[in-house]
Amino acid sequence: MMGIRLHNSATRAKEDFVPIDASNVRMYVCGPTVYDRAHIGNARPVVVFDTLYRLLRHVYGEAHVTYVRNFTDVDDKINATAQARKAAGDARPLEALIRERTEETIGWYHADMDALGALRPKIEPRATDYIGQMVAMIAGLIAGGHAYAKEGHVLFRVRSYAEYGRLSGRSVDDMIAGARVEVAPFKEDPMDFVLWKPSDADLPGWESPWGRGRPGWHIECSAMAHELLGAEFDIHGGGLDLQFPHHENEIAQSCCAGHGFARVWMHNEMLQVEGKKMSKSLGNFFTVRDLLEKGVPGEVIRIVFLGTHYGKPMDWTAEKAAQAEATLRKWRGLVAGIDPAPTPLPGVVAALSDDLNTAGALAECHAAAGRGDYAGLLASARVMGLLTEEMGEWARGVDLSGLAAKLSTLREAAKASKDFAPVDALKSALLAAGVEVRMSKDGVELMPGAGFDATKLEAL
Repeated sequence: MMGIRLHNSATRAKEDFVPIDASNVRMYVCGPTVYDRAHIGNARPVVVFDTLYRLLRHVYGEAHVTYVRNFTDVDDKINATAQARKAAGDARPLEALIRERTEETIGWYHADMDALGALRPKIEPRATDYIGQMVAMIAGLIAGGHAYAKEGHVLFRVRSYAEYGRLSGRSVDDMIAGARVEVAPFKEDPMDFVLWKPSDADLPGWESPWGRGRPGWHIECSAMAHELLGAEFDIHGGGLDLQFPHHENEIAQSCCAGHGFARVWMHNEMLQVEGKKMSKSLGNFFTVRDLLEKGVPGEVIRIVFLGTHYGKPMDWTAEKAAQAEATLRKWRGLVAGIDPAPTPLPGVVAALSDDLNTAGALAECHAAAGRGDYAGLLASARVMGLLTEEMGEWARGVDLSGLAAKLSTLREAAKASKDFAPVDALKSALLAAGVEVRMSKDGVELMPGAGFDATKLEAL
């Protein structure tokens, strides 16, 4: 069995991955807060951990991997949308309006992530379906002296957990000195964070020992991970922006509740656009749906993401997208009509097993294409979620057979007349449109390549 090594954020080292139970490898990834469309930065962890999920399934077997990714469906932005609909005249209860909004946005999320070739996790819990488990965990933390109730709130005593700050490498005092912390009269310490907060009549709420209210953000994942994966599980993943405070707080409350929690922590770096931080003010902020509607195929988005190691910042550029499209068109042309090899190439599996070295795995795929191992290329690409049948519709939309026949006819005529000027003219026009032209004794083959522009073919 191929050994997997992963960089563990908790130890800051690359380690051999040894599952707690090889018959049930368990992974939890923090999912979206479903108030709107997912932007491309949100999509990066989806592709990263989908690739890890595929690798784990390849190594341990599809039936032996449990992947959980949650939906946070209780949030102030979701509440605001529901309240606006109620103010506009919708007479239904606020909870019904919130459910409608989150069902809508979860549907968007599924459609967009499906377009990127991401497998859906085995379990996708909604936070609002696990309020009882959250209340029970909070009550246990209070009983253990790790939390306290005051003015309808319940807060976690950060200083009751001696290891707080270990994941992010910060001390509590340094965090207080340098961070923005919420100042509230009901806090014993500035760093204490909310586990439960009160809800008035204009907000969604659930009954609890501390009054009608709703959970804080951090308790959600701890309660759902424990309920669905047990007191201890193998991998917890998410974006680097979640390392502090979200993941730090998850660890504190879960460990103080008596759970071992995650053994391996993995964090993907952030995404930039054309070398700059994505921002609406810079005009470089866009959603996955924006790209799809502009004609960028989901498979192209996916391979661009895979071209950079998850632990490094990734820069989305139009040039990378064009190159990626050309690569995928070429590969799809090479593997057309063939069956994949029984297993992926060893070099691809080795690269992925080395802390998800996706760039190295793609290099192995390029090498396979170059040496004519198209069956190996197909099997290897598919273990990364590429070149699948369901993802290929975008590449089948270009029919160059008519131009190939025209060039072939001109070529045959030129052989007799010795006048190759018409052949050269058409070939030059095709190349200018980004079409790869291959002429051999067996005939003429045309394939969209880098910079392909179908509009330039209209006059041909």
